[in-house]
Amino acid sequence: MPSSIRIGNQDLAADVSSLGAEMQALVTNDGRSWLWTGDAAFWTGRSPILFPIVGKAPDDTVAIDGTLYPMGQHGFARRSEFALAASTPTMCRHELAASAATRAVYPFDFLLAVEHAVEGRMLTVTAEVGSRDAKALPFGLGFHPAFAWPLPGGAGRAHTISLDNHGEPALVRLGGGLINPTMLPSPFDGGRLVLDQAMFDQDAMIFPEGAGEGLCYGAEGGPTLRFRFENLPNLALWTKPGAPFICIEPWHGTAAEAEGSNELSKRPHTTLLAPGATARFSFTVEILQ
Repeated sequence: MPSSIRIGNQDLAADVSSLGAEMQALVTNDGRSWLWTGDAAFWTGRSPILFPIVGKAPDDTVAIDGTLYPMGQHGFARRSEFALAASTPTMCRHELAASAATRAVYPFDFLLAVEHAVEGRMLTVTAEVGSRDAKALPFGLGFHPAFAWPLPGGAGRAHTISLDNHGEPALVRLGGGLINPTMLPSPFDGGRLVLDQAMFDQDAMIFPEGAGEGLCYGAEGGPTLRFRFENLPNLALWTKPGAPFICIEPWHGTAAEAEGSNELSKRPHTTLLAPGATARFSFTVEILQ
């Protein structure tokens, strides 16, 4: 059975489940809850870890050296039981090692470690992928945290995404869960996007490049969350129609392209990790108000 651990300090607390190493709650000391609640009426996820693929594969299969393996959307880590490897009052580290079950769908020896750490009003989530295999390890890695929309205390205010780089990154959309590689005009204006539910009528908005290493999500004149990304060049924004949450998803990898190769190593932005090497990915979210 999954277990849960709470980490925190006098300012901020987070609950993390052993199932998927998934954060379940993020609460400030004033009782405000910032993370989506996982209401099954919309979406039961809260902050899943995406590995070894981000997004969907054609026919829910990937090819590895020409052999087909079943692989559901966003991979298997989010539905896997992690072991608690280390913890302190303000940090927890969960690990998922290769097993007979994972090798049946992903024939590699790996270690995926996910660490949650709280400092002040900031949470840092770090994923490390280590190769224990004799051959190169292909994978995608993504974070999928969902935050309240509206934010606590932000009801009735416009909510915006503001990119630190003030960019206007091109947009791609999904068709049948796969990337349509046709670049569409950016919805950002000088790095600013006013969120509207209608933007998600065609599923997620995906920015394969150019969204930068940080952004702010906030209610105008109200509460704001500041994000920083490390080794996460792709960004997606997503919600279910009418749902009171927004997913701010930094990725290294995307769904497969429509009409593209189903070979795992050829998916967009796939990491190819050398034997014995480790790759690190992280994001921080700081509550400013």
